[in-house]
Amino acid sequence: MESPLMPSSEKKSDGDGVDGGQVVAEVKKQLFLAGPLIASSLLQNILRVISIMFVGHLGELPLSGASMATSFAVVSAFALLMGMGSALDTLCGQSFGAKQYSMMGVHMQRAMLVLTLVSVPLAVIWTYTGEILAFLGQDPEVSAQAGIYARWLIPVLFAYGLLQCLTRFLQTQNNVVPMMISSGITTLLHLLICWLLVFKSGLGHKGAALAMSISYWLNVILLALYIKFSPACKKTWTGFSLEALHDILNFIKLAIPSACMVCLELWSFEMIVLLSGLLPNPTLETSVLSISLNTASLVFMIPFGLGTAVSICVSNELGAGRPNAARLAACVVVVLAVTEGLIVGAAMTLARSLWGHAYSDEEEVVKYVAIMMPILAISNFMDGIQCVLSGTARGCGWQKIGAFVNLGAYYIAGIPSAILLAFVFKIGGKGLWIGILCGLFVQVVLLLTITLCTDWEKEANKARERVHSSTVPLNHVS
Repeated sequence: MESPLMPSSEKKSDGDGVDGGQVVAEVKKQLFLAGPLIASSLLQNILRVISIMFVGHLGELPLSGASMATSFAVVSAFALLMGMGSALDTLCGQSFGAKQYSMMGVHMQRAMLVLTLVSVPLAVIWTYTGEILAFLGQDPEVSAQAGIYARWLIPVLFAYGLLQCLTRFLQTQNNVVPMMISSGITTLLHLLICWLLVFKSGLGHKGAALAMSISYWLNVILLALYIKFSPACKKTWTGFSLEALHDILNFIKLAIPSACMVCLELWSFEMIVLLSGLLPNPTLETSVLSISLNTASLVFMIPFGLGTAVSICVSNELGAGRPNAARLAACVVVVLAVTEGLIVGAAMTLARSLWGHAYSDEEEVVKYVAIMMPILAISNFMDGIQCVLSGTARGCGWQKIGAFVNLGAYYIAGIPSAILLAFVFKIGGKGLWIGILCGLFVQVVLLLTITLCTDWEKEANKARERVHSSTVPLNHVS
């Protein structure tokens, strides 16, 4: 506790001047972090896609039920757990930067305890998924199938929360390659497990949900074993500590706004798909909006990796007492996000006439998707910038500010604009997505303004106070 959190040598190296060599080094560092993070995020999310693909071969009704159950799972639980887990981006990241390595394990244990407890009432909600969907007016047969699928998904819920904690524990210490490897192993095995449980065991669509449970728990076990036995985690994991049972309230105070940041944004995108069902020709509009959302989610993994990388770097540098290095990291990744947005946007625009064929043979759908692709390209460009700025906010511990920004951007600007354009000006599904673009624009402007007005010295002091206040003598039990 008495060791300096900002060694004099580190303070001297954090001068005001930035030369080309520092920028190049920072770009390399960010890309090294972002690459495995993008890969592991894609591999983890593709598990749900693989399961639904296998269910699709069982018939239209099981496919509809599994798809609806998966969407319900994302909205009701996965987004919440991912958001709460992102509080560790701040706590573990700043502790690592301050060289308070043993506290990282304590923070992770607190998060694991809280997320597991939160998963219990969520599991109860999932038990009644079918009844909830039927009450909301969904087709009774599809709701019943979704309810069965969701109940078999319940073990995933607890594994998902633990996985969020383990991955953030590793990534905040710049140890990202093991996450990519474990996710790759899990994905490969998931293909085999799905085939066996869906087609060979007689479980049908229930087997796909069970395969998800097995695969997520396998990923958790692989990462837990790595943390337990790897020399790379020797300093940061020193065993279970009773201190994890204390100061839980401070974690919750950061975890709740973290969850709000994620949920408020994700729910707004899901809401426009629901609103599309109220438009004329709802079958076409819903299909195209679903394709658009799936496409946006796919390309989102790239800026998501960049946002996670900048969150790691900013939290590490602030914890180490290097505010100028934190500012440089934020600036570099914003430039990377803009570059990525331009490249991916150009590719999406050029492929606009072909992309719809991957989802449908209906010419009407293909043409509508082609019209949507340039809008999605702009959306991805804006999303990349906001993702990096949101990552900077998590690294600094601005989750509460970020929650208010997302609330205002999407629910005061975005959703009302979408409703106005779609239903008043009769622009249809395009209007819904343009409305979300308005929300994205407001979010980017607000976050960028906050970031540009940041006193980085003050943020470094706040990080030092946060780390110092959480550093206590540890009482290990294993």
